[in-house]
Amino acid sequence: MRVVFVATGDIALPTWDWLAQSSCQIVALVTQPDKPAGRKMQLTPPTIKLRAIAAGIPVLQPESLRKKSAIDAVVALSPDLIVVMAYGQILTERFLAIPPLGCINLHASLLPKYRGAACIQAAIDEGNECTGVTVMHMVRELDAGDIILQKTVPIREQETGGSLHDALAALAPAAIAEALEIFAAGRSPRQAQDAVLVSYVGKLTREDGRLSWNSSACAVERRVRAYDPWPGTYTTMMQGLRVKVFPPVKVVEGIEIDAGTTEIHDHQLLVGCAEGALALSDIQIEGGKRMRAMDFARGHRGGIRFLPQ
Repeated sequence: MRVVFVATGDIALPTWDWLAQSSCQIVALVTQPDKPAGRKMQLTPPTIKLRAIAAGIPVLQPESLRKKSAIDAVVALSPDLIVVMAYGQILTERFLAIPPLGCINLHASLLPKYRGAACIQAAIDEGNECTGVTVMHMVRELDAGDIILQKTVPIREQETGGSLHDALAALAPAAIAEALEIFAAGRSPRQAQDAVLVSYVGKLTREDGRLSWNSSACAVERRVRAYDPWPGTYTTMMQGLRVKVFPPVKVVEGIEIDAGTTEIHDHQLLVGCAEGALALSDIQIEGGKRMRAMDFARGHRGGIRFLPQ
């Protein structure tokens, strides 16, 4: 089976590795163009591109897969199947019609929940007990295609966005392996998504990481874990300084503190929430280094107060 793999994000790396060792023939990788990264903003290729080059597999990096030249380049490869994962562009109907077996997508949620970009963070943020990988037939509408199969993974008590990303990345090869077995057997199951259960999550920015102490301590604790490492979470001191908050943070019941106000209990720096309080572990003041929250508190004998929102 001739396969074109369309991917950019690191979550796709284990799936790439599996495909490269399978009986499939990867005829090309399609990935996003190199982008500036780091403090020096050096032009940096996606990691998956480096793996393709090392394996001697052609790499295509069109600015847009909507362009005729990009579509023609993929048509010339005569793929039987196109596999997409974490690519970052909406694909046109003309592109989706290229391979005879169709285009399939691996999405990091249990659709129809969490169509869109921030599906991993949303699963933790909303307190789900599990999430997973969905393999689906692709259509032009975002993440709306019929489901082929799903694999699930539990969300652990201290799960972060980063650790769940890695768990889903590790789960994806089993999902694509089963899907390809289905295609090889000449079957193509289709389970329509329940429109009543559809939800959407957009792309996150750094500003989305602002914590609201007017939320419950449980909600803030989930947000801190969900948004680690990206986009990270932060609060703002009354003096205007931004303070990054790192997991783990701990919910403390039975203590009533005004939202955003801090107190020290049992050698912990607590922040009041709408319900309960949150014990902070590590923080980083704007322009400073990461440090223990209690070390910061000892240097502010007059007390610390954060803006509630």
